Amino acid sequence: MKDPRQQIKISIEPLRKERLPQEVTPSASHDHLSLVPPKLTEPPMRPPSRNTPEQPHKGSSKESMLINEHPYRAPMEDTRISTTPRQDYPQGHEQHLEDQGELETTTDKVASNVARFNVRNKRLVFGWRIRRRPIKPSKRRVPTAIWAMAGLLVLALLLPALVVLLRHQPAPLPTPGQPIVVPSPLPSSVAEEEPQVSVYLSKLGQIETLPLEDYVIGVVAAEMPAEFESSALTAQAIAARTFIVQRLLAKDKSGVPIEGADVTDTVAHQAYISKEVLEKEWKNNGKSIELAKLQRAVQDSRNIVMTYKGKPITASFFSTSNGYTENSEDYWKTSIPYLRSVSSPWDKEIAPGYKETLTISKKQFLSDLGLSNIAIPTIKNASSSLNSLIHILSTTEGHRIKELNIGGVIFSGREVREKLGLRSSEFSWADSGNDIVFTTYGYGHGVGMSQWGANGMAKEGYTATQILKHYYTGIDFQQVTKLLAKK
Repeated sequence: MKDPRQQIKISIEPLRKERLPQEVTPSASHDHLSLVPPKLTEPPMRPPSRNTPEQPHKGSSKESMLINEHPYRAPMEDTRISTTPRQDYPQGHEQHLEDQGELETTTDKVASNVARFNVRNKRLVFGWRIRRRPIKPSKRRVPTAIWAMAGLLVLALLLPALVVLLRHQPAPLPTPGQPIVVPSPLPSSVAEEEPQVSVYLSKLGQIETLPLEDYVIGVVAAEMPAEFESSALTAQAIAARTFIVQRLLAKDKSGVPIEGADVTDTVAHQAYISKEVLEKEWKNNGKSIELAKLQRAVQDSRNIVMTYKGKPITASFFSTSNGYTENSEDYWKTSIPYLRSVSSPWDKEIAPGYKETLTISKKQFLSDLGLSNIAIPTIKNASSSLNSLIHILSTTEGHRIKELNIGGVIFSGREVREKLGLRSSEFSWADSGNDIVFTTYGYGHGVGMSQWGANGMAKEGYTATQILKHYYTGIDFQQVTKLLAKK
């Protein structure tokens, strides 16, 4: 069966040229177009066909109206052919009228069917496309580059917050767990390069010579309770190792009573428990677990020491701070750049000996200070009489007494502490009849690392290297073997 559109094309073209010269014009309705033929010169035509402009074809619809109203579409030519009412032709034209009627009937049916077919099936009519649904304006897309920039901006804003949430950080210190570059510990298999340490055992009057790492175990066992946190024990091991390596490299024999020893086993250098005592007494007294814990702390920091400008530091440490450490020049006479006063608030919270009292008679007080010939003024108010005798002149950056006047004589806070046997150079006093009650805060000279402060930091998640970086200002870490190689 031939395509109706081909038939209408064949049938209409001669008619368009000879009998329908008028151009296609839009109808009153926007949903279709009409082809209006010119008036014929022949006698009146027969009655009008069934499809007229007054009666729109069934193919006319709201959909086609919307399509034609689309701003990007031009009006399309209609596929229907509408005719005007005509009267019968004059006599003698019967054959012409018959042909004319057949042409009109055929073209009218074909045009109606083609219009309906095109509307329903979206086919082309005279070069234009008809759609069932109106074309919606396309949504404006956001460029991909804008999305990428927005994602980077959100990440940049959230990253600091995530870092803060994932880290616990006390006010005066860096974030716990923050990585610090430290040289890797030397494998224990490298024993031939390990230096030897000779220790004078004061109770036995003998010298014990042993490898460096074994000596460090004995120092940690004597200087810090095994119940402390692992990070604090490791920090103590590094400090103890640094202290002895500094003496070995400098060939410092000061404070040693006999020749052949490098250090003593007393607090004059570092407290030390001999290897024999650890093997017998600690294991036999049920301290095997504690000893293993100390050995692990030493092994974790094996061969590592603290340095300042490439040299091992004087790694001083003490038991308990008063809330601050001391500048080196405020206790000794030398200013050391890495021994600066820093805050240590943990001691007050956890150290059992943070605050202690000591009662001394007034007579003993004056005798110990070498002021036996000075009489304490007698005033009705006992506190006033004692305060008139003792005056604080200055304090240190570490909140300890630097100088005070007692009976007209100037003393340093360190002198009074050592002469009276006080635990700290931060102290207060109160009159109690014939006695004086001293209250001390902290325990030790206050220079370097606070051991109870280190344990408090370890409880809050700080690593051994972070603890040491806090108490020793501006230090680095190096391997002992590399330092010995430079010797």
